Amino acid sequence: MAGHSKWANIKHKKMREDAKRGAVFTKLARQITVAAKEGGPDPETNFKLRLAIDKAKAENVPNDNIERAIARGVGDAGGESYEEVVYEGYGPSGVAILLHSLTDNRNRTAGEIRHRFSKYGGNLGEAGCVSWMFSKKGLLVVDADGTDEDEMMLEALEAGAEDIVQDDGVYKIFTDPSYFQAVKQALDQSFVFLAAEIAMIPQNTVVVSGQEQELLEKLVDGLEDLDDVQEVYTNHDLAEG
Repeated sequence: MAGHSKWANIKHKKMREDAKRGAVFTKLARQITVAAKEGGPDPETNFKLRLAIDKAKAENVPNDNIERAIARGVGDAGGESYEEVVYEGYGPSGVAILLHSLTDNRNRTAGEIRHRFSKYGGNLGEAGCVSWMFSKKGLLVVDADGTDEDEMMLEALEAGAEDIVQDDGVYKIFTDPSYFQAVKQALDQSFVFLAAEIAMIPQNTVVVSGQEQELLEKLVDGLEDLDDVQEVYTNHDLAEG
């Protein structure tokens, strides 16, 4: 798949390190709250909530935190009301950046994001300026170590996967979003996922190196540090060497 990149691999490897920060717990709890509000508190019938809970547990979020987040979503604990907002812009070297946020204050979030873009050589753009460069896909990441490639590929393709890519120690299984749940459930008993999500995959990537790469990575890190920003997607790749 065109959007597969070394940067994407590094991002997934960083997930465990990033989870040490308390801000990550806040982000995951917010995802659970919104999922429960939209589809109800039962993860057996609310697949979005099931995914959010699985992600939280993988990052060692305490069960009490998860239960409180669900309660907020169904109104038992009052509190904030979040909405999903997508922001788009450009980073150094014209790299496309797509942000998914959950916010209770659009003005605050937009101001914080705009500040990060300006600080690191990018600019916040208008709606639609880069989203056309990405495709929404189901993404399952499996550690290649100890995984039977033939078995995994056979099961994934039979379940409806579109594409499977091996690179840098992982297998990435791509699906149409409508088949994501079926593919995940088909593979759940056989494989452990390093990541399982509906993601925005770049159709093509731009290679960035040197100072531009350093600046871009600072921009991405700065955006990911914001509590309101849930996901940061880019179309950049790393230069060889």
